Amino acid sequence: MVDRAGPVTKHILDNGLVVLLKEVHTAPVVSWWVLYRVGSRNERTGQTGMSHWVEHMMFKGTDRFPAGALDKAIDREGGMWNAQTSFDYTAYYETMPAGRIQLALEAEADRMMNARFDPDEVESERTVIISERQGSENSPTFWLYEETRAAAFRVHPYHHQIIGDMADLQTMTRDELYAHYRTYYVPNNAIAVAVGDFETNEMLARIEALYGGIPAGSPVPPVTRAEPPQQGERRVRVEREGNASYVYAAYRAPEATHPDWFKLTLLDSMLAGASAPGSSLGNRTSRLYKALVETELATGVGGGLYPSVDPYLFSIVVTARDGRTLEEVQGALDAEIERIVMEGVTQPELDKARKQARALFAYGTESISGQAFWLAFSENFSSYRWYENYLEHLEAVTLEDVHAAARQYLRPSQRTVGWFVPISDGEGENHAQP
Repeated sequence: MVDRAGPVTKHILDNGLVVLLKEVHTAPVVSWWVLYRVGSRNERTGQTGMSHWVEHMMFKGTDRFPAGALDKAIDREGGMWNAQTSFDYTAYYETMPAGRIQLALEAEADRMMNARFDPDEVESERTVIISERQGSENSPTFWLYEETRAAAFRVHPYHHQIIGDMADLQTMTRDELYAHYRTYYVPNNAIAVAVGDFETNEMLARIEALYGGIPAGSPVPPVTRAEPPQQGERRVRVEREGNASYVYAAYRAPEATHPDWFKLTLLDSMLAGASAPGSSLGNRTSRLYKALVETELATGVGGGLYPSVDPYLFSIVVTARDGRTLEEVQGALDAEIERIVMEGVTQPELDKARKQARALFAYGTESISGQAFWLAFSENFSSYRWYENYLEHLEAVTLEDVHAAARQYLRPSQRTVGWFVPISDGEGENHAQP
């Protein structure tokens, strides 16, 4: 099956592997991504952090490429490789000189079937991942985000952190990890993307030769635990050692395929500055910066709207200035939210937000690696056309759209508010209840 639309061609192999190809001949480079439709969203209680751990194990070698062999080979050929695990996916990529891309194609085909999961390596990596979580725990915002998201999601597996709960990291077995790998690392649960200096038919023939013979797996288990409607504002208070106080407001937000997602992304740009997965722009002209930072209530403010498979969150985090109370910061934040809900926004604000969002999108997709990521990323929750039509969707948003989105989504009853209160010697420094 082949679907042609503009510069991207979409192919589906007989075993279910989705292949997206885009020729870009500006430089003799190719970026190759294999994204699996599995992340922390697909984990149950008792096995949290499994997808991230499997990602680590994929670098521990196969019979053909023992541990460390690909590091040396890819470096020798002038390439780079890495991986990432998120809520909705796990992705692996190599960006190589065009004449050396065959190594990347062969490496990912081999890892799709033949990762070892040696028991000794599993135990070694257990120590590494536990240390990784402990390192994150040094950050106050890690605890704040974990507790707030756990309160926001009581049913859906977005409840837990990608890295997993410590209890699960300490007890998970090699066989559980391997079963996760064999369940989800199958062609019919994968999206393969090549962007760069190649000829489409020749690249497709290479991919079919390497991946076409890999057997399809059984249909992967669906995620069926939908989050029920929220019935009122939820509050969380975290008291730990730290040097700053934080307010974190997480509002219910729709999934990326919902028509309101682009309305909210422009609202995010106006409130806290344009942002996208892995990147952001300065926000000194945003409403919340002016209301909180310029008034010296806060030292920083940020926001974010993540393109997710299932409904997720629109988040705002504020770092309180030393000497200011969390009540003051929360009050100013609520006043600014109420103002945008009641009064809406102006056309100049919308025009500027759209310009910033366009600039951020262009910045994030100027490299061939960035383009390949966004094609795979958007195909995972919708279609690569979501990425291709991104700017068109932004242009279609009107003033009334933004105002309607603010009224619908920025309601106190549809948010979870978290406070981080730094303590010293076990004593709370701010005992007011959030």
